[in-house]
Amino acid sequence: MGGLDEKSDVVVELVDVDWRGKPCEGNKHGGMRAAIFVLGLQAFEMMGIAGVGNNLITYVFNDMHFPLSKSANIVTNFIGTVFLLSLFGGFLSDSYLGSFSTILIFAFVELSGFVVLCVQAHFPQLRPFHCDMLSDQNCEEAKGYKALIFFVGIYLVALGSGCLKPNIISQGAGQFRTDEPKKLSTYFNAAYFAFCMGELIALTLFVWVQTNSGMDVGFGISVAAMAIAIISLISGTFLYKNKPPRGSIFTPIAQVFVAAVTKRKQVCPSNIEMLYGNENNNLSLNHIFASSRPNATNLLHTDKLRFLDKACIKSELDEMNESPWRLCTVTQVEQVKILISVIPIFACTIIFNTILAQLQTFSVQQGSTMDTKITKNFKIPPASLQSIPYIMLIFVVPIYETVFVPTVRKFTGRESGISPLQRVGIGLFIASFSMVAAGLVERKRIMASKLNETLSIFWIAPQFLIFGISEMFTAVGLIEFFYKQSIDGMNSFLTAMTYCSYSFGFYLSSILVSLVNKITSSNYSGGWLSDNDLNKDRLDLFYWLLAALSLVNFLNYLFWSRWYSYNPSLSPNKTHGQEDLEGQIK
Repeated sequence: MGGLDEKSDVVVELVDVDWRGKPCEGNKHGGMRAAIFVLGLQAFEMMGIAGVGNNLITYVFNDMHFPLSKSANIVTNFIGTVFLLSLFGGFLSDSYLGSFSTILIFAFVELSGFVVLCVQAHFPQLRPFHCDMLSDQNCEEAKGYKALIFFVGIYLVALGSGCLKPNIISQGAGQFRTDEPKKLSTYFNAAYFAFCMGELIALTLFVWVQTNSGMDVGFGISVAAMAIAIISLISGTFLYKNKPPRGSIFTPIAQVFVAAVTKRKQVCPSNIEMLYGNENNNLSLNHIFASSRPNATNLLHTDKLRFLDKACIKSELDEMNESPWRLCTVTQVEQVKILISVIPIFACTIIFNTILAQLQTFSVQQGSTMDTKITKNFKIPPASLQSIPYIMLIFVVPIYETVFVPTVRKFTGRESGISPLQRVGIGLFIASFSMVAAGLVERKRIMASKLNETLSIFWIAPQFLIFGISEMFTAVGLIEFFYKQSIDGMNSFLTAMTYCSYSFGFYLSSILVSLVNKITSSNYSGGWLSDNDLNKDRLDLFYWLLAALSLVNFLNYLFWSRWYSYNPSLSPNKTHGQEDLEGQIK
């Protein structure tokens, strides 16, 4: 593995290594034959976590006896924690362990969480005494050791799955060269296809088993799925290209801010060649993120956030004492600029994931009040409605890759058809209509209940279908965007920001539910979402509120996507001007 000679300041790139730590050979490591094992891991891990998460509100409400609004918040907080912990997993991978080791360790952590939930669901003495939450107002809520076992189980799952998610993406994408955008884009679509297959099986087979054979058997299948996921990961060990950890990713970032503040009274030179580490300047070990990317060891200077350029100004004091806390290279500063610049894009996807939270909580409970019969002898579990978009997407994703992308490529000239930012924007726009459909259907369901009529559960299918199409654009586009904007040494961490958006979206859902209840409550009623009976709540108004927020969020995204500009070093086949245009939605 390469390194740097500190005395000579000669850059020697760090290269990808195999399982023994030796440099990879191009014809023996990487490519789709290695990534296929990561795709298997992703599909089966998704089956496990989705089998628990998508029907968790039913278990929390019916078996643990928490009130409906509290049950919804427990589920959204759990899922939010899963995605928030992805930042920890990304940091751990990039800084110390590498993605393969991080995945292997936390896969077993997630497996242990599934086992705890399975054991609790199997033994009645570990749960509150059974009663009907809808008819009995005195059901005992889970407390003491029973609640402790439950929360230990779900948060072991959250820790394991959260730390896995960004590393699964970076481990799979790391099997391809970054100067092959078509193959990389194809991998991201394949990863989303694996995700859809995992979700689909979980939402049909797993949920059906949970409903008809018990939650203990359902959780047991999640244990089996996770075990197969681990086997899939290990099976590709000899084929993987692994990126070695680069040490703490936060220290170089902190150095830029300290150096810029220290030199805040300095004037940035008009000639960028005078900035330390720019173009022909030599780079030292203390000042760069060493990279195995063939075209992006050094990042070119950009004109945005010029205040940070002051960290690159070399003073007389720096000649005497070249401290990394006083003097940074252009590459180091540009990486910090990228991190700051992607924050608004990241923030614009939070409302999108708040909508997703409703489909996994209130929409499931909405379905439980409707007619679930398909035939006289078969009922569809309400949680299985979430499978509708994934049934559609297993056909749409291949069509997108084989028909849409080649067709659009003829007009745009881009290998991926449209840019990642354009893909995200299309998805954010479509997401608003999911909540419009949800609000209209919920109003119709309430009116029907007043006439003692029961709507078919398929009335709420449109809100899932619309959001499924939206997610295909936004989720994949966001992951591809963050991955392509990272330089080696921060791949997992920047990818984790995608999942962190999910986390904030689910936390925001919990805050919105509590805030809406507080604002809409009075002496005569408890608020829009305060009752365990949806027929007495105003879920329809809550959906309309989310639709309005989603539309405002899309308009906000249009502004920030136009403001964002790509660093030209991260796209070897395009000019600076072309990259600036890529971030705009026309």
